[in-house]
Amino acid sequence: MTVMSDRWIRDRALADAMIEPFVESQRRDGCISYGLSSYGYDARVADEFKVFTNIDSVIVDPKDFASNSFVDRKTDVCIIPPNSFALARTVEYFRVPRDVLVICLGKSTYARCGIIVNVTPLEPGWEGHVTLEFSNTTPLPAKIYANEGACQFLFLRGNEPCEVSYADRAGKYMGQRGVTLPRL
Repeated sequence: MTVMSDRWIRDRALADAMIEPFVESQRRDGCISYGLSSYGYDARVADEFKVFTNIDSVIVDPKDFASNSFVDRKTDVCIIPPNSFALARTVEYFRVPRDVLVICLGKSTYARCGIIVNVTPLEPGWEGHVTLEFSNTTPLPAKIYANEGACQFLFLRGNEPCEVSYADRAGKYMGQRGVTLPRL
């Protein structure tokens, strides 16, 4: 597998709508950076958040996740309680080519504050808004800034297109829009 360059990412984003909306250069003027970088794309977090709460003392069950475990917020700055987390989504909508696997890494600006961004790989053929998880590992409240950089996506091109893509097997998160909770 090869990590794809800024040239390749730009070409695919513009020709195939791989990333929409697409920002052609790194933006960092007074904000957490986002846009095209040398070997990746720094995506932004949208202003829609689901902040975890244990007010109803439910059990966290990935097979039967209680949607009332979250409080919905539409805001420019999301406050995550200490030792808790929030779900959000990217501003960008991604369409992953059949011969590409996308890996996500958190931004160092957040990591240096004890905020971890977690995303599973984007499989070949998948498309949608990416659901992001921000974990606040600190004993203090933490801020997440909407419409600013949240994480970097690296595009790894395989030696050939896969035999069965995420779209072919009708994956359960295909075409997701908005913040998407766990599905079974």
